Amino acid sequence: MGVLKKFEQRLEGLVNGTFAKVFKSEVQPVEIAGALQRECDNNATIWNRDRTVVPNDFIVELSTPDFERLSPYSGQLGDELAGMVRDYAKQQRYTFMGPIKVHLEKAEDLDTGLYRVRSRTLASSSSQSPGPAGPVGAPPAGRAGGYGYPPAAPAGAPPMPSAPPPGGRGGYGYPQPAGGQRPPAAPAPTGRARYWIEINGTRHQISRATLVLGRSTDADVRIDDPGVSRRHCEIRTGTPSTIQDLGSTNGIVVDGQHTTRATLRDGSRIVVGSTTVIYRQAEG
Repeated sequence: MGVLKKFEQRLEGLVNGTFAKVFKSEVQPVEIAGALQRECDNNATIWNRDRTVVPNDFIVELSTPDFERLSPYSGQLGDELAGMVRDYAKQQRYTFMGPIKVHLEKAEDLDTGLYRVRSRTLASSSSQSPGPAGPVGAPPAGRAGGYGYPPAAPAGAPPMPSAPPPGGRGGYGYPQPAGGQRPPAAPAPTGRARYWIEINGTRHQISRATLVLGRSTDADVRIDDPGVSRRHCEIRTGTPSTIQDLGSTNGIVVDGQHTTRATLRDGSRIVVGSTTVIYRQAEG
């Protein structure tokens, strides 16, 4: 059974209890769980043939309405998410420099239903080399690799590069330029037009030139539908915006027409599997 499925099953037992209000939020915990998995994959650092280190301290930024709904349960939800990260890391043979912690923070620039995940590597004072994380909880005082800066190398390990390779990711998910300065976030491209999609009443902002929809946790927007392929289709924004099937099993239907590629307009209805996606765009 997959890690995300186990996480969902654990939460199901809590829906009628502590987490009853959590599931009224636009952002669902399983979406955050998938994003944490991708954050581990995107920031994995290979120390040697047997050890790949991933971040152990995560911040999930939420819109004001979502934060207000989720924050009363942040402790228990954070523990559940941290446990999911540990299970996923064990499955992928990842290791940590210290205990795993997941925090929730409010971000004024995010709309309801949108979120952003950032991460860093924090080394506990007793960590001499990368190893499995200790109990979930606040990281003990110690030397931090720090928001994109690599942790201190253990004895005998090859030296770490001074900056990530071109195209790599710095701390909290931002590119790390030479000199160690972390630039501010750029949540959306500049320009007049805004793009987003709506799935079952939830809005997903399109903040890049392309957006992949699919059932895999690697997709930009994950759709939990057995009729949806792992990487089902890709939306490209522009003048005009288009959608392209990525070799899916069941194909796509756009505005009632079964197709492999189509031009999108504001309000276009896209059907993947049994899920309907509404494409939206608006001038600044």
